[in-house]
Amino acid sequence: MDPVSIGLIAVVVAIGLIFYGVPIGFALAAVGFVGNGVMIGWPQTVVQTELAAWEVGTDFLFIAAPLFLLMGQLVFHTGIAADLFDAVYKWFGRLPGGLAVTSTVASAGFGAVTGSSVAAVATMASMVVPEMRRYKYDLSLATGSLASAGTLAILIPPSIPLVFIGVWTETSIGKLFVAGIVPGVLMATVYALWIVVRCTISPELGPRGPAFSWPERFRSLGKLLPTAAIFSVVLGGIYAGVFTPTEASAIGSIGVIGVAAMMRRLTRRALKDSLHQAAILSAMIYVIFLGGTLIGKFLIQTEVTSGLIVFVGQLHVSRYVIIALFAFLYLILGAVLDTFGMIILTLPFVFPVTLALGFDRIWFGIFLTIMIELALITPPVGLNVYVMKRFVPEVPIMSIFRGTAPFVVLTLLVVALITAFPQIVLWLPSTM
Repeated sequence: MDPVSIGLIAVVVAIGLIFYGVPIGFALAAVGFVGNGVMIGWPQTVVQTELAAWEVGTDFLFIAAPLFLLMGQLVFHTGIAADLFDAVYKWFGRLPGGLAVTSTVASAGFGAVTGSSVAAVATMASMVVPEMRRYKYDLSLATGSLASAGTLAILIPPSIPLVFIGVWTETSIGKLFVAGIVPGVLMATVYALWIVVRCTISPELGPRGPAFSWPERFRSLGKLLPTAAIFSVVLGGIYAGVFTPTEASAIGSIGVIGVAAMMRRLTRRALKDSLHQAAILSAMIYVIFLGGTLIGKFLIQTEVTSGLIVFVGQLHVSRYVIIALFAFLYLILGAVLDTFGMIILTLPFVFPVTLALGFDRIWFGIFLTIMIELALITPPVGLNVYVMKRFVPEVPIMSIFRGTAPFVVLTLLVVALITAFPQIVLWLPSTM
């Protein structure tokens, strides 16, 4: 059997194992290990696996992931996010659909200090759902907007998926972080505008909140200072070249601990829970990355990736058609794979082809992250939707998915916009 056929069979086997319920990291590692053993021999494969495990675990850039996770968990468990929401609500709550608009803006701000979509949804839902019930919001709109707004947390830096993509593609994580700012703000604005327009046309879907005086609004800005300070130090330091993303993750974690301590919120329970969750998530990411490394080395041996590049090069179609096909691919994969599963399974194929088509690697990182966002709110996986369901058990899961549908369309429009005008993504990192 020729190497390409072996590679294609291995990919099918890996997908089959994932469908069967094997954790994606172990599925990829098993297929990669066996495949390398068949291609290059078992002694070399054992040595290669040991080296890969060491290299992944000691990669200086990869150290940023657990520290950013810790930073996000600390923000979540110390209540800093609640202050952020309260301040934003005093400014935006009076708009049509004010609670949903506030959740969108606050989720973007929450993402600026966490990078965790699930944490954003859980935090916002716990605070907002009772208020939305009180104001008699349409629960499909309410839950759909909350689940969708949570996706902004993985685009606005710091972002764990962007760290993952940067390490895997050997792309500057700092530039990826900075590149995510403008598209993230754009998406938050588009989401908020749609909610306002929808609730202006049909006020019963999302009524206005109470009015606050100007003195109350300005006093509330003080609650934004912890979030603004952490974001400014982390992103400002990376942008100015004062420190690397890995150093920024450590400084950010220490900053959150310091802020929480000054606010007398750094309890033993909060610190313990933050460390525990960060450790679990870090171990999961490590296994997935190791599995991806092994299957990536195997696919190089089989020449599947190079064959795909040649095949795409022979297609007489516009490169934008190829990108549209990739976008469709991610919509399909998002129905069956989680965030890191899509990244690690597709990068060996999609990334080289995208570069060969002349697209910028920074642009590709943002494109991939936005497509991953869609996987968080599309059926049947839709992790954000299932997290949302925990807070509204009386709402059918398909009602929540219906609520996210307009945001899926809006996100695809943003993807089309940054594809047609890539400087939306590339301008800010080009000024670094």
